[in-house]
Amino acid sequence: MDDNTEPATGSEAIGKAEISGKNPFTEVPIEITISVGKAHPTVKELLRLGPEAVLPLDKKVEDPVELYVGDRLIARGELEELDGDQKGILAVRLTEVADLQGGI
Repeated sequence: MDDNTEPATGSEAIGKAEISGKNPFTEVPIEITISVGKAHPTVKELLRLGPEAVLPLDKKVEDPVELYVGDRLIARGELEELDGDQKGILAVRLTEVADLQGGI
């Protein structure tokens, strides 16, 4: 998905994301970066940052986060906190997923 392309949504996206287990490369772990927003301080403001400083982002708490592999946008989702044995762990509930059948 390019930055201008909208990812697939709903059960259609889940079906497209299913990959055959016959390819050994499907077992290779990858790193996904979750972007919650960007900050735009001046250099002067950046140099003044210290412990307890608050750096405002360009997003609201309820705005979707973006998931990237390298610089490729692969999905969007909502931040949530897990329950039960994993209480307190931060997670992302996917709301949109790119068609990755053509590769990452």
